[in-house]
Amino acid sequence: MKIDAVSIFPDYFAPLQLSLLGKASDAGIVDFHIHDLRAFASDNHHAVDDTPYGGGAGMVMLPEIWGLALDRLMVDETDLIILTPAGKRFDQLMAARLSSASHLVFACGRYEGIDDRVRQHYSSDQYSKRNIRVHEVSIGDYVLGGGEVASLVMIEAITRLLPGVLGNPESLSEESHNEDGYLEYPNFTKPSTWRDISVPEILLSGNHGEIAKWRAEAAKQRAADNL
Repeated sequence: MKIDAVSIFPDYFAPLQLSLLGKASDAGIVDFHIHDLRAFASDNHHAVDDTPYGGGAGMVMLPEIWGLALDRLMVDETDLIILTPAGKRFDQLMAARLSSASHLVFACGRYEGIDDRVRQHYSSDQYSKRNIRVHEVSIGDYVLGGGEVASLVMIEAITRLLPGVLGNPESLSEESHNEDGYLEYPNFTKPSTWRDISVPEILLSGNHGEIAKWRAEAAKQRAADNL
């Protein structure tokens, strides 16, 4: 999978070289490329934003700058992800769908966001005919300073689903959040008693059938408790 990210703060993406993501990159499973949006600005100040039409607080990111940055990245079979609090909520099902993509491009907006004509342009027929898909995505009902952190969240959730990324692929079969919407059961390890709190006896019994039942009930209770 190839992943491009466009940002005015490319250093935000340094964590992509760490842990599982770094190993996946070294192994050639994922090909990361980070692009500095300001490199496409032509004025002396490398401006990427201007005041909004119609008035209002804040600044809006310029469509021309984004167009110059994105045009060179839009190849056939590309999923363009525009991070915005107004987008569709990211979840495990979306992560699974995007993990089958061949090329992801993350557009990391800042200030009051990216001029909406960028979304409209890359959603037009000339791009859809090339199987270029545009997604407006939010990672939650809150506002961040920009799309970089949200992109990192999505990239980690998506890439860990790729074959070869996790050391033990069986880990995917018992996720904290799976595509059916269930939460993972509580987990415990040694010692069996810690600070006067004991591991549930059933987990020490060796009865795998009863353990499976306990875990299913514990997962349901955990979901109810966290509503």
